[in-house]
Amino acid sequence: MPQPQVDLIPGCPRHVAIIMDGNGRWATQRGRPRLYGHHAGARRVREIVESCPQIGVDYLTIFAFSTENWKRTQVEVAGLMSLFRRYIIKETRALVESGVRVRFIGDRVRLDKKLIEMMSDLETATQQNTRVHLTIAINYGGRDEVARATKRLAADVAEGKLSPDDVDEETLPRYLDTHVLPDPDLVIRTSGEARISNFLLWQSAYSEYEFIDTLWPDFTRDEFQHLCAAFGGRDRRYGGVKG
Repeated sequence: MPQPQVDLIPGCPRHVAIIMDGNGRWATQRGRPRLYGHHAGARRVREIVESCPQIGVDYLTIFAFSTENWKRTQVEVAGLMSLFRRYIIKETRALVESGVRVRFIGDRVRLDKKLIEMMSDLETATQQNTRVHLTIAINYGGRDEVARATKRLAADVAEGKLSPDDVDEETLPRYLDTHVLPDPDLVIRTSGEARISNFLLWQSAYSEYEFIDTLWPDFTRDEFQHLCAAFGGRDRRYGGVKG
């Protein structure tokens, strides 16, 4: 990945999360199979990741495959899993060389062993990078994440590692998949849908949202930068009132 001169955006969100929606519709509009759209969407990811350090985004989290996506046809699911493996093979060197640290969130149990191994290897290969923190959500669901975190928390309470009296809203985040990440400042959903689809439910409690009509394969670097620039003009009060 090239590293052009940085032109930081004032007030740029530090952490942007994206629900990448619209790949299937994009392909259908062109008379192509849905997987054609997913491949186009994967290419778009590279462009957006490249633009992050240019404008001041330190963390980018993308929703690649949800816990509900298993309901899709076997052909599409198999194609997506193949695409994830191909993405890792194709992009590993570029990600390492361009300073991108990659993390995966979600329940890995249902994924095939080869993909799990490749995900772990990519995380290890990029663990020293700090230029951009890219988090990819695969087999991820916000409710599932909270349920898994609660089980781990309950186990610590049962083992005496944690007192029930010490459990508060600051405790649970330490058990979430995203415990090493800041909460997202801005959440973007493409394709015209205005729902959050079980994505980062706990973490996005005070995030700003942008629901845009653009289908993900058409989402450009310029549109991304425009949304990040617009974020700087928002008045974020977190429930309080500024005097």
